[in-house]
Amino acid sequence: MNDLGAPNWNNVIQLDRQERPPVERETKNLPRRAGRPRWGGRLFGLGGVFVLAGGLLAGTWGYQSRQEQVMATAEQERDFVPAVRVATVEPSPATTSVTLPGTTAAFADADIFARATGYIAKRNVDIGDRVKAGDVLAELAVPELDDQISQNESTLTQLEASLQQAEANVKLAQVTWDRDRPLVNQGWATQQQGTVDIQTVKADEAAVGAAQQNVAAQENLLKQLRQNRSYALVVAPFDGVITQRNVDVGSLVQGNATSGTFMFEIMQMDVIRVFVYVPQDAAFGVAPGVDAVVRVPELPNREFAGKVTRIADAQQSGTRTLLTEIDIPNPDGALRSGVYCFVELKIPRKTPSFVLPSEAIIFNRNGLQVAVIKEGKAEIRKLRETRDLGTKVEVDAGVKQGDRVILNPPVNLVEGSNVHLAAQ
Repeated sequence: MNDLGAPNWNNVIQLDRQERPPVERETKNLPRRAGRPRWGGRLFGLGGVFVLAGGLLAGTWGYQSRQEQVMATAEQERDFVPAVRVATVEPSPATTSVTLPGTTAAFADADIFARATGYIAKRNVDIGDRVKAGDVLAELAVPELDDQISQNESTLTQLEASLQQAEANVKLAQVTWDRDRPLVNQGWATQQQGTVDIQTVKADEAAVGAAQQNVAAQENLLKQLRQNRSYALVVAPFDGVITQRNVDVGSLVQGNATSGTFMFEIMQMDVIRVFVYVPQDAAFGVAPGVDAVVRVPELPNREFAGKVTRIADAQQSGTRTLLTEIDIPNPDGALRSGVYCFVELKIPRKTPSFVLPSEAIIFNRNGLQVAVIKEGKAEIRKLRETRDLGTKVEVDAGVKQGDRVILNPPVNLVEGSNVHLAAQ
């Protein structure tokens, strides 16, 4: 050791070498590795301890820092009052608009059949022609019927002559009885003669009655034949348009009541009927007088206004729909029969309801809900939806007019959460 008490490392090394045992013969010629002093390993281990301790201290400090941040964030979230946008609940309009598919039909539609048997002598109309009531559509040639009329007119003349003869016989019998009556009363003529005169008058009067009945029967028969003859002129029953024509000049038509020839179809187009089936949720408000608007896709620039005129008053059990009929004025003939169209009905509302924005709806396992602001707190209410209008929802339970509902409510919003209105 030197004067300061530190060891003399040269002497230590020499002593260490002297104390080592002799090396085996097999290894004495091997090259010797340069030895390191033992204090180097100790210093290395001590440095590792310090590094490990520093890492533990740094990890502990980081964990504690993160824990403090989490606690601060939780406390901030607990004390945070979100700013929300609101909308006011409004009542639904007095009428509800319902658009449904419909079908147009003519106001009146008649199939014209032949009532007389004969040939078409003249045809005056074709499809698309507009006619007036009483216009002649076609004329039939009925020679057999003309012959029957002529024959029965002659028979009527004979019966009328027989009636005149019977009336003359009555007059003669009455004159004879008037002449014989005083003679019978005075005894100049027998009672038998008086009885014969009286019975002759009665018989002649009965013959007159029979002749009158024959004349009346023949007149009725002749009237029927002339009526059938008038059917040879086929006329329009009302103003309309010819939509079908199934005969032509020279065609044979049959006047049978059950299997007569179908000649023409005529439709009245100045008023169009529209048939629509209203579903049950809107049917209870439908009644005659309800306003309606008819739109045809092929006529995009036209709207046809009308009113409900008739309802079936019974819903169909299979579809739960109510047959409703609407009359549409059609003076220019723009609408046709059998056209597919859309009918918008302005149906009066039977039960009150309210409208709120769809972005206020909360949908979860509890169903449809909405958050209402009441005294600075959120109040969760369950809704009963009646109609989905896209950007708006119509409900009839859960809210009332004037309630302020929260738009796009936060996901962590619960019953009783503090909220305040956001600046517009």
